[in-house]
Amino acid sequence: MKKALILFADGSEELEAVTVINILRRGGIEVTVAGLAAGPLRGSRGTVLLPDTTVDKVRGADFDLIVLPGGQPGTDRLRADARVILLLQQMAQQGKQVAAICAAPSVLAQAGLLDGRRATGYPGSLDEFPAVQRQTTAVVEDGKLITSRGPGTAMDFALTLLEHLTSKAKRDTVEAALVR
Repeated sequence: MKKALILFADGSEELEAVTVINILRRGGIEVTVAGLAAGPLRGSRGTVLLPDTTVDKVRGADFDLIVLPGGQPGTDRLRADARVILLLQQMAQQGKQVAAICAAPSVLAQAGLLDGRRATGYPGSLDEFPAVQRQTTAVVEDGKLITSRGPGTAMDFALTLLEHLTSKAKRDTVEAALVR
C-alpha cells in the first residue's frame, strides 16, 4: 500500500489538507498527518485538527509522497522549520513525490527544490524565487514535483496526487464517486 505524509502547522489551510487526506484515503492510500507540534492544531480558518503524530516521530519513516497545505501563517511556520526543509530535501533525493499547494510551494522553493522547475502557487507566493518557472494553471507537474494554486484547486490537486500514486483508472473511479 502506498503511503502519504501530510504536514500541518498552526495556521495551515484546513480545506487543502482535509481535501487531500479525504481523496487519498478514498483511493486506498495510507495517510499520516504530522503536526509541527504535538496535540490539536488550529487551521487558518479556525478549524482544529488533531494530527496523527509529529514531524519528529516520522523522521526516517518511509513515505511515497509528502504534501504541504498552504495557508497563513502555517506556510511561514513550515518554511521556518529546519526539520521540514530537511525532510523535503530527503524525499526529493530519494526520488519520492513532493507536493505543495497555495502558498506552500514557497517552502519547496526555500528547500531549493524548485530551482529551474515549473511550479504554481497562490498569486505572489513565489515572487521572491526568480529561479522558479512560475505557471498559472491549477496544477503543475514537473517530474516528481506537483504544485497547485490554492483552496479552489484542492480537489484537482488531490486527484492528481492520487493518480500519481495509483493509476488513472483509480483516479477516475474515485472522481466518479464524488459526483463532480
